[in-house]
Amino acid sequence: MFKKFTMTAIAVALSATGALAQSLEQWGTAGGWDVMIDPSLGDGCLIQAEYSDGSLVRIGFDRNQGMGYVTAFNMNWGDIEEGGEYDILFALDGETYEGYATGIWLGDVPGADIYFDNPDFMFDIAKKYTMTLYNTEGEVMAIDLEGSYVGLEAAIMCQEELG
Repeated sequence: MFKKFTMTAIAVALSATGALAQSLEQWGTAGGWDVMIDPSLGDGCLIQAEYSDGSLVRIGFDRNQGMGYVTAFNMNWGDIEEGGEYDILFALDGETYEGYATGIWLGDVPGADIYFDNPDFMFDIAKKYTMTLYNTEGEVMAIDLEGSYVGLEAAIMCQEELG
């Protein structure tokens, strides 16, 4: 049985593509994650990590939307359409959630943007060990969340510092 979680996919890709077009500013590192500031998201802070499967994952705050997000990119996801909406499932240590993702591109690398409106959910993610993302065809990616809790604590310090 899947848990339903209120997530909102940003259907208008403008905010998502703006976030990617802008250069991120380095704030620090924590827990093995880079802590960055995204000026295009209202100076929203985020954590970012690269994985050996080629995935780049960001977890952060969109201060323009007042929401949290998880964004993942991978060169192998070539059939994603910019602004397209996709049904997804993701599992956090086996606990499964349904949601929607919006297709985005970082340069020539496709990705998926998942927004959520429950701020506590971000730390629920960080307390887990593994996040696995699925689309209608099966597993898309599985990543180790090691250090994400420490990283998100630093992202909150970043947000507080920026006011």
